[in-house]
This record gives sequence, structure tokens and C-alpha cells, in this order.
Amino acid sequence: MNVAPDSTPAPVASPVALVTGASRGLGLALAHALAAQGWQLVITARGEAQLAEAEVALAAVTKVVALPGSIVDDDHRARLAGAAEGLGGASLLVNNAGSLNGATGPGAEPLPRLADFPLPDLLELFEVNALAPIALTQLVLPQLRAHSGAVLNISSDAAVEPYLGWGGYGASKAALDLATAVLAREEEELRVWAVDPGSMRTRMLQEASPGEDISGEPLPAQVAPVLLGLLRDRTPSGRYRAEDLAAVPTADRASAADPATVAEQATVADRGGR
Repeated sequence: MNVAPDSTPAPVASPVALVTGASRGLGLALAHALAAQGWQLVITARGEAQLAEAEVALAAVTKVVALPGSIVDDDHRARLAGAAEGLGGASLLVNNAGSLNGATGPGAEPLPRLADFPLPDLLELFEVNALAPIALTQLVLPQLRAHSGAVLNISSDAAVEPYLGWGGYGASKAALDLATAVLAREEEELRVWAVDPGSMRTRMLQEASPGEDISGEPLPAQVAPVLLGLLRDRTPSGRYRAEDLAAVPTADRASAADPATVAEQATVADRGGR
């Protein structure tokens, strides 16, 4: 007896996102927004208890692997990449984890002046905000290439504006911005974005603004859908501000790219990529 071949299409696996700094703030909001859209998740943060709480909430919606640890640790980054590979390979890497001043102990000044910035803390700041995201991206790139995926690096207006006291943080984010722009040129099949989310009602902003009322700032949950619009629309690689993205129609997303970044990329192209 001849048996007709099974014509039932194979189920399509849910895409996988790796999100750092996902226990609170914007990282947690992005994780929840992605989960609601059916993404599988690998999440990480240094705070084990908070990450466990996030895992419980997200696991009610999607498949999630939560791995506490520091992204400056080589072995931890390898575990994150391996977990994403185990779920089918990452289609999205969100480098959100960050540090305000690199300090690891209590009592540190939130935003020290550059003249007084303890060099060990400054080194840690660059490791967290710039080096670790680059290193994690290197590990995950083969997966992203296989899925024509995307990298979303969380930047800041301090990367382009010389705010007093924000020299260390801003310089580390400026380094991440340039790395993002170069990676976008090197990986043309991917989407690579640096996004300034603007001020948000987060613990980090409150730490940077002791005694100030930040209740008027938007919640991360209000900003996350704007950032994920880049993913939905496959917006061209570049540097963007959330407030610009929220203000322009989808068809005009490319024009919302930071003018300074566009000009710099054009200059690089004119120089033959050097």
C-alpha cells in the first residue's frame, strides 16, 4: 500500500533573544515585551534574587533560561551564548546591562568628576559598558548570522552630550556607539542599532539624581515597545533616539537616525572604511 507523504509543515521554532541586565528597568521591560510577542528568552543580571523573580514571571508566558552573573566574566558570557544556542540560536542580542560609575562597593560617588574618578572603577565601567557587550556580541555573532538577526545596544545621550559628572559613563557609551557603527558596516546582513532610550523612571536614574523627583519620567514599559519597533520594521542599522522613533511614521524610520552618526558613517565610507 502506498502511503502519501506527510504534507504537514514542520512547526516553526519561536525566535530566541538574549537580553542582559534583564532583572529590572529597561532590560526587564524589553524581556516582557519580547515574551508577549512569542520570543524565547535567555536573560541575565548580577542580582540573583531579582533575576529569579523575573524568570518566574516570564516563564508563565514563554520559555526562558535565566543565568545570574556578570557579563564581564568570560565563562558567564560563554554560558549565555551556549544557552541561546540550546534554544535554537539567537536572532536578537540586547546589550542592556550597564554601570553608572563602575564602583562595586557602597559609598561611592554616583557621578565622580573625571579628575577624581578612581581608575579601577573607570576600568570596570568600560569593561561593563563597552568591552563586555563587544565580547558577548563576538560569541553570539555566528547565531545571529544564521538567523539574519539583530543587535540592540542601549546607549545614552551622555554619549554625545558633555554633561558634568557624566564623563566616565558617557565616554564608555560613546565607545559602544562607535563599535556599533563599525559592526553595522562589517555585518551588512544584520541589523545593528545603538539606541538612546532617553530618561526613564529607573533606579539608575534615581541614583544619578539623588533627591530629585523623577516621577514625571516615562516608565521603561512605555519605552520598550518603541525600541522593539526597530525589530518589527527591520529598520536600517544606525543610532537612534527613542523620542524620535516614537514621533515618526514607520516609513520614515531611517531618517530618524542620529544625524551625527549618519555623517560619521558617510565620512568613514569616503575614507575607504579607515
